[in-house]
Amino acid sequence: MGGPFKRTGDRVLVMLAAPERAVLAQLLADVRTMLSAEGPDDATAADGDPAPAPARERDPLADLVGVDDDWLAAVAAGAGREEEPLDERPASERFEDPAVARLLPDANREDPKVSAEFRRLTEAGLRSRKRATLDRAGAALRRPDPVVLDAGEAQALLKGLTDVRLVLAERLGLRTDQDAEMIHAVLSGMSDSEEPWVVMAGLYDELTWWQESLVRELPR
Repeated sequence: MGGPFKRTGDRVLVMLAAPERAVLAQLLADVRTMLSAEGPDDATAADGDPAPAPARERDPLADLVGVDDDWLAAVAAGAGREEEPLDERPASERFEDPAVARLLPDANREDPKVSAEFRRLTEAGLRSRKRATLDRAGAALRRPDPVVLDAGEAQALLKGLTDVRLVLAERLGLRTDQDAEMIHAVLSGMSDSEEPWVVMAGLYDELTWWQESLVRELPR
């Protein structure tokens, strides 16, 4: 059975219909919005909009060792808050939306202090990278037919699908691999139901198939 993606050399052809691409692009945008919301450690301007990051010079050492700008920005932001007390609450308590907690999980569940310190240094960069990835994947899907992804866009879409599925999994109450596997079995006998949970579960199942297809067709 053919899938919604097909490798063509070092690129990937998206074989989803335009309405399907539009739905997926909107889901990516929705997750991006979730990651744009103000977090506990985000700086905010007086008017309520995120405060613009101050301009900074590129560190030549970063180029030498391959460190990206987002990581440097996060370290700089964290260093500026070294004197502030660490928020050692787990992600499940820090975020009102449990789906955001799954997108930005704790680095060390056994040591809250280590996790909080790591978060202070990396969360801003992680949010920024995820938003950029979701933007790149969404922009590619919105191009007119035929939509052909380069290797970077295909990887961005793969990561974006992972984040969308994490959010849907939280909404559906899925916690283990067994929970996820159960979805397909349940849907087989409820395909005509319009119950919200069933519709969402069907979307999760479809996205799982799309992601599996994309993994198989990624450029080698």
